[in-house]
Amino acid sequence: MGLVKKIRAKIAWGAVAPEVIMVTNSFVWIIFTFSILGAIINNMGIHEIEKTILFLIFFMAVGVSAVFGAKFFPRARIRSLQAWFLTGAIATYLLTFVPNNSMIVAFVLISFYGASVGIGLPSCLSYFAESVNVEKRGFISGIIWSGVGFFILFFAFLTTILTQWATIVAIVIWRFSGGIAFILLNRKKEESTIRESPSYFEIFRKREVLLYLFPWALFCLLNYAEAPVVESFFGPDFVFFQIIVWSIVGFVATIGGFIADIKGRKAVVIAGFLMLGIEYAAVSILQNSEATMYFFSVLDGISWGLLSSVFLTTIWGDLGENHEKEKYYVVGGLTFFLPGFLSELIAYYVGVISTTLAFSLASFFLFLAVLPLVYAPETLPEIKIRERHIKTYLKKAQIVKEKHTLTNK
Repeated sequence: MGLVKKIRAKIAWGAVAPEVIMVTNSFVWIIFTFSILGAIINNMGIHEIEKTILFLIFFMAVGVSAVFGAKFFPRARIRSLQAWFLTGAIATYLLTFVPNNSMIVAFVLISFYGASVGIGLPSCLSYFAESVNVEKRGFISGIIWSGVGFFILFFAFLTTILTQWATIVAIVIWRFSGGIAFILLNRKKEESTIRESPSYFEIFRKREVLLYLFPWALFCLLNYAEAPVVESFFGPDFVFFQIIVWSIVGFVATIGGFIADIKGRKAVVIAGFLMLGIEYAAVSILQNSEATMYFFSVLDGISWGLLSSVFLTTIWGDLGENHEKEKYYVVGGLTFFLPGFLSELIAYYVGVISTTLAFSLASFFLFLAVLPLVYAPETLPEIKIRERHIKTYLKKAQIVKEKHTLTNK
């Protein structure tokens, strides 16, 4: 019970519930609906070039709408986010009407879905970062990603007992319910004052942004480039090992976020990159070992648990400091989402790619990506780290004092 009370006190649930629900709901919706979109496009019975065009349209819609939303959503952020939930639910349901015989209709519906994803995501994450204190941001992010991990597993289970149409309806209900909860919990909150918004040029000129952006971009490119190779390598067991990965993400994300608030963001991020490098090195050397597959899945789950809680939701908010944070999340978010198009391109050439070479290169570049992180400044303010150390020291001193008093009695 003592641990539960400490967690409740640290979360301050009443203050952050709207943000936790909003971000958790949004990432589960995006991740799971994108997998449904992939299944819909791949089952349309059209030429490969047409499939590639539809995927390209989706990613372009996400990118353009994210830039657009980052500019206009801050003017009335809460109301815009409320509308974003409804738009997302509608766009998701309309995916059931994507036809096999009309590229124009498919183009419109997929573009609408892509725009519904991108337009609100920067403000969603910015609202979270501005509502949660920097010293608790990592831990709350961890709570969110633990929730994402377990809900992804839940919806994955639903796909085994429901038709595709019923699964889409389930995710529509999920999205709509999240919007209702967000509206009800935000009834008494007022729109925040518009903060200064730096230009993208100013953001890219910052040394600390580039030192985090380069390894993040390299990781995202490698992640999506390797995804089809990894799926081919695991073969029929891929789904089983994905379940292992998401299960571990569900447990590790909270721990990673907690450490990020105590030791700082850099330590967690570097640990995540090193584990990714080790897992790819191991699988390139011992490819035919079942134990290696389990080793890969466990380290992959731990790495994603650490990186998702810190890189996706925390660091860009930290780097935004007291500025409007939408554009920082556009930079970090699009760096993560847009390379997803690589998976669709590389999937056609998996049969001719050497897995040993692919995994070895991934391992090399992941270790290389650690170098900029070594020189990157810590985004958790130094004063917050010192305050936490002082509080820990005082608590220990109080315990020693109490023990000494009892001994003398």
